[in-house]
Amino acid sequence: MLLEGKVAIVSGIGPGMGRDISLRLAQEGADLVIGARTVANLESVAAEVEALGRRVISVPTDITQPQDCQAIVDRAVAEFGGLDVLVNNAFHTGTSTLFEQDDLERWRAPLEVNLLGSLRLTQAAVPALKARGGGSVVMISTMSSRVANPTFAAYAASKAGLNVATQGLARELGADQIRLNSVLPGYIWGPAVQGYLKRMAKARNITDDEAYQEIAGRIPLGRIPDSHEISGAVVFFASSLSSCITGQTLDVNGGQVMY
Repeated sequence: MLLEGKVAIVSGIGPGMGRDISLRLAQEGADLVIGARTVANLESVAAEVEALGRRVISVPTDITQPQDCQAIVDRAVAEFGGLDVLVNNAFHTGTSTLFEQDDLERWRAPLEVNLLGSLRLTQAAVPALKARGGGSVVMISTMSSRVANPTFAAYAASKAGLNVATQGLARELGADQIRLNSVLPGYIWGPAVQGYLKRMAKARNITDDEAYQEIAGRIPLGRIPDSHEISGAVVFFASSLSSCITGQTLDVNGGQVMY
């Protein structure tokens, strides 16, 4: 197993990416500390991790709160002896509003969560990672930070800022053998995208399959990846397979966007 004996924190636990990242890390041998604001999500994913035979701690966490960020790191160190991997998966999509009509105060929420919240949790984790002789931080970013669609500028700006910050921190923390990389998913097959396609199909009077094919047709692999597939890239960055890779942004979107 690629992560045998490792301890990982995963933020933003929910039924999609947070769940699948946690399960993939556990399947590779990691013990987990999982955080989210919704306790029900934590309990559900924790039960699945335990069923895989791994240890797991659930910590209600709001990454906009410094004390919450410190608390989840402290639990990892106190109960599992240290920290090797941090996955910053928590996010805020912002509001889908045309810029001309938008209130710029509403840009603060995605910036506070996606950029500052991820950095806040990373900052709290650095001493624990240093104490282990290094480790891996994986930021879950987005294809939107490459190509921003109308009404998604706030979300895209927050994630693009995170991409650049990650590269700067990779240079700063490299001497401590702390690697920082970003995974950039595109469309993720699941309830959110399924709902979007249904709305698009209804609005344009086309079938659900036609709506799906319109999106999939722009992806070289011809399909919309799911979060289980995307989580494999997180395992790669978390493991020794990427031991000399830092400061990179990896597009994981079936080839829809290539950089």
